Amino acid sequence: MKLRSLLAIGSSAFLLAACQGEDAGSPASEDPATEEEDTGTDSEETGEETEATDFSIAMITDEGGVDDRSFNQSAWEGMQEWGQENGLEEGSGYAYYQSDDSSDFVPNLNQALTDGYDIIYGIGYLLLDAVNDVADQNPDQHFGIVDDISDRDNVVSLTFADHEAAFLAGVAAAHTTETDKVGFIGGIAGPVIDRFETGFTAGVQHVDEGIEVDVQYAESFGDAGIGQQIAAGMFSNGADVIYHAAGAVGNGVFTEARNRMESDADNQLWVIGVDRDQQEEGEYDGGNLTLTSTLKEVGTAIQEATNRTIEEGFPGGETIAYGLEAGGVDLVRGNMSDEAWSAVEEARQGIVDGEIEVPEFSYSEE
Repeated sequence: MKLRSLLAIGSSAFLLAACQGEDAGSPASEDPATEEEDTGTDSEETGEETEATDFSIAMITDEGGVDDRSFNQSAWEGMQEWGQENGLEEGSGYAYYQSDDSSDFVPNLNQALTDGYDIIYGIGYLLLDAVNDVADQNPDQHFGIVDDISDRDNVVSLTFADHEAAFLAGVAAAHTTETDKVGFIGGIAGPVIDRFETGFTAGVQHVDEGIEVDVQYAESFGDAGIGQQIAAGMFSNGADVIYHAAGAVGNGVFTEARNRMESDADNQLWVIGVDRDQQEEGEYDGGNLTLTSTLKEVGTAIQEATNRTIEEGFPGGETIAYGLEAGGVDLVRGNMSDEAWSAVEEARQGIVDGEIEVPEFSYSEE
């Protein structure tokens, strides 16, 4: 492990970080500025010299890509900020490797391994098998997996209580709908997305069991066209709020909602974003249709695991869980009414205090 010169790293678990690889093209957000001679005012004020850490991390995207405006992008933006905080440059201190489909997972992992990154993170449960296979072949290399659990000693697992944030989204939807019909669009069916569906449905029913929840799956995280098609059907059938947990598929949901609002502004439609604040996705000529967004601090989790490795040693074999109480997941205020926001805050406190128990799955994991 390379620990020759470390940037002073705070103990906070909530700094962010991100990265870009040679095959990824242009990053989805603005590149951080890197200055070799001046890394900030703190060192000037204290008179101490700040050196860039001699440590590097990389991430492998899932099929949604780094510019999915959701899950992968959240990780990417987090890794970028970590690199900036630590005086590193893209392509050497931190990088991402784009996966267009599952066949890219292992080649990307091996390329990151060849490029010499200290920790290589697989972003999303779809990469679990690939991470485990490459980890088995390289027992001295450190890996991370997001949204699933690996039993390998050289892999740290980062998981999230998505059902808790989704429950709050359900409360928001129930207090907003005027048709008593709401929708949920999932990406690929499985335990991770089932958490979103289960929490959302439970949140709606917590407010009013009479509200209908239309649940459909795209069986994709990257096909925006399918997302638009499913959303069109839901809106046509009377749903006026749709929550998506489908990565780049959700871009199509926003497109359909914007098109409808621009053609008929009197028929108010809302979309609930996922994983990062998707307020910008809801902008249209007449306003903004993003009701709110559930947050998933993937970048935060990566930062914490990385800094822990630098300071204490790699937590291989461990599962680090992030829930509502710790701020690993949450819901933004967005465009909710005062009534809806008040109900969300009350539900949030109830979950944290243990008064509300949010179901995690709609089916048995067995």
